[in-house]
Amino acid sequence: MAEEIILLDFWPSMFGMKERIALAEKGLKYERKEEDLLNKSPLLLEMNPIHKKVPVLIHNGKPICESQIIVQYIDEVWKDKSPLLPSDPYERAKARFWADYIDKKVCIC
Repeated sequence: MAEEIILLDFWPSMFGMKERIALAEKGLKYERKEEDLLNKSPLLLEMNPIHKKVPVLIHNGKPICESQIIVQYIDEVWKDKSPLLPSDPYERAKARFWADYIDKKVCIC
C-alpha cells in the first residue's frame, strides 16, 4: 500500500512553508490542498477541530497539526532520508532555538 501524504496549506503561510521545505528535503511526494481561510473546508475542520487552522499534515488518514510538530513528525517518520536536524544534541538544540525564535519573534502573523 502506498503512503498517502496530504498537506492542508495556505500559500503565503510561513508556517506551511516549513512543511513544504521539510517534505522536499526528504524527497517525499505529497498532495497539497490549498485552503481558503475565509471559507474553511470540511476537511480542514475535521482534521483540525481544535484550532481550525493550517498547516495540517494528513499521513495515511491521520492528522498532525501545528507547524513545529509536523516538521518533527516528518523527520521522525522518514528518518532514513536526509535528517533535518544535526546529529549532535547541542547543535540540534541550537537549531530548535532558532526555529522557535523565528516562530515567536520574527513572524508577525
